[in-house]
Amino acid sequence: MSVDVEVVREATGEVAAAMRRLLPQLSASAAPPDQAAVQRIVSSEAITLLAARLDGQIVGLLTLAMFPIPTGFRAWIEDVIVDEAARGQGIGEALTKMALDLAARKVNVWSGHNYAWELTGVLGIRDAGSAVRAGLVHYNDRSDVDRLISAVAELAG
Repeated sequence: MSVDVEVVREATGEVAAAMRRLLPQLSASAAPPDQAAVQRIVSSEAITLLAARLDGQIVGLLTLAMFPIPTGFRAWIEDVIVDEAARGQGIGEALTKMALDLAARKVNVWSGHNYAWELTGVLGIRDAGSAVRAGLVHYNDRSDVDRLISAVAELAG
C-alpha cells in the first residue's frame, strides 16, 4: 500500500467528513468543523492543508502555516492527525516530508477563487470548486518568484 499526499485544493464534503472523523483522535475538546470552517481553513492564504490517502481514503491531515515576518519567513506544522487504524504505516512521515518540502521552498499555496472570480469563470473552473493559488504577496523579489515558479514546475512533473 502506498501513501499519496496531496495539497487540499477545495473544501469538499469528503475533506470535511475526514476532518470531523480525524479531529477527535487529536483533541477531545476541539469542536467538529462544519463545511464553512473547513472552507476557511482551505482558503486561508497562510494555511496549506495536506491530506494523506491510503487506498483512496483520507487517513491523515496536516496543517502547514506559512507566513512572512520582519526577519524572514516562518513555517509551522500544526495539527498532524493520522487515523488510529492507519498508524505505523509511514503516513505521518509522508505528510511531514511534504510539508517540509513546501516550507523549505518557501512555497505557500492555498485554495479558492478569491480575487480571481472572473478568471476562474473564463477558465471554467469556478463551478468545479477552486484552484490552487500562489499569491506573489508572500514573495519579495525576482529570486523569490523564480523559486516559486521552479517549485511549481517541479511538483507538476
